[in-house]
Amino acid sequence: MGVVRIDDEQSYRASASRDARFDGQFIVAVRTTGIYCRPSCPAITPKRHNMRFFPTAAAAQQAGFRACRRCLPDSVPGSPEWNLRADLAGRAMRLIGDGVVEREGVPGLASRVGYSERHLTRVLTEELGAGPLALARAHRAHSARLLIETTDLGFADIAFAAGFASVRQFNDTIRAVFATTPSGLRLAARRRSRAAATPGKVTLRLPYRPPYDAAGIVAFLAARAIPGVESVVDGEYARTLRLPHGTGTARVRPADGHLDATLGLTDLRDLGSAVSRLRRLFDLDADPKAVDEVLGADPALAPLVAAVPGIRLPGSVDAAEIVTRALIGQQITVAAARTALGSLTTALGEPLAEPDGSLTTLFPSPAAIAEHGARTVRGPRRRVETVVAVNAALASGELAVHVGADAAELSAALRGFAGVGPWTSGYVAMRVLGDPDVLLETDVALRKGAAAVGLTGDLTGRAAAWRPWRSYAGLHLWRA
Repeated sequence: MGVVRIDDEQSYRASASRDARFDGQFIVAVRTTGIYCRPSCPAITPKRHNMRFFPTAAAAQQAGFRACRRCLPDSVPGSPEWNLRADLAGRAMRLIGDGVVEREGVPGLASRVGYSERHLTRVLTEELGAGPLALARAHRAHSARLLIETTDLGFADIAFAAGFASVRQFNDTIRAVFATTPSGLRLAARRRSRAAATPGKVTLRLPYRPPYDAAGIVAFLAARAIPGVESVVDGEYARTLRLPHGTGTARVRPADGHLDATLGLTDLRDLGSAVSRLRRLFDLDADPKAVDEVLGADPALAPLVAAVPGIRLPGSVDAAEIVTRALIGQQITVAAARTALGSLTTALGEPLAEPDGSLTTLFPSPAAIAEHGARTVRGPRRRVETVVAVNAALASGELAVHVGADAAELSAALRGFAGVGPWTSGYVAMRVLGDPDVLLETDVALRKGAAAVGLTGDLTGRAAAWRPWRSYAGLHLWRA
């Protein structure tokens, strides 16, 4: 059972009931007001014949609707469909969210997904109601609103940081999308919150769909935290970030219905990318009720699901880093992998120009590992050779690992290197692509967990009923 695309009648019923579970999964537009909203908007439900439904905010904007300033429809969890879908539209949406169109244009986006610009535009328009430029425009508008509301930056600085080509384009987009000026947005935000902006920092909320196993995902990250790169203190997860235009730090603390995040960025053009990566790291766009419904139907998993509702699949803020973590973590314990990765980072990591407390170092780049890894990576010779070879391919561009990669092609590319097997390629697919349906059958801890709950027979056969959420089932079994 996957993400079901609901029809207009189902969308109307969800909107009439103000069901917040559907926020981010579709957009409600009202013909009489020219406004689009999230399904749970508290405004009076309009008459059915005045309502239109769109798959994305960009599609609603294309049709001439503007965003509701009461429910802020762009400040909701994203659609879980983009994590579940491995097709062209899903892969492209993940890349657009990471800011690829702003950095590389539509040609760069098309190149990454392996299709022509014409074909990509046609598919996105058919599937999502808007082409890549319109989808990227909606992404820019969201990034701009965050900067307007959470910083004291001048509007010209915000315009270019959000990816607009000119201040005029920025002003026109804000007026078209939010039906107000940048000054109006900032004034309204100040009225809602008296919190002052911190110089050099962006503080924002990252919403999720409840239930959310915040303690579990923070514990997962804490067990694997590399000193200097990451830290977990009193429930707050913090880490350094290597971003397209510069570096940064992030401090994230779970709260009721959202995560509080404070970002320190050397280049504010990276805001949208940083937010997108943190959302993937903490799996904030998942639909936990869909996952729990399927896994809870298995008698062996039902007690685990009941004990930990809303379990989340830890993602990634840096694809190359996850590849190296997976290679070094093969066939050794989590603690041993953390020690080895810590030594590697001490030797080859790049110091931050401005450390933030315990956050002092960037994880080593593929180029650094390729050049010096033979002398610094610890472990069996074959593993060292594999780590060096894969990072050399990452550094040269021969191996492309990113959120828009095709899962099957990425797996085949990784397994083409000596020493890379199904566990490593599967782990990378889980963490980098957010693939919800990976079963790491050979994982020792997973099999021990399965045995602990009485799953001692054909695990592969039993797991067929868990699709497409086998990655989440694996997390339950790891914990067991």
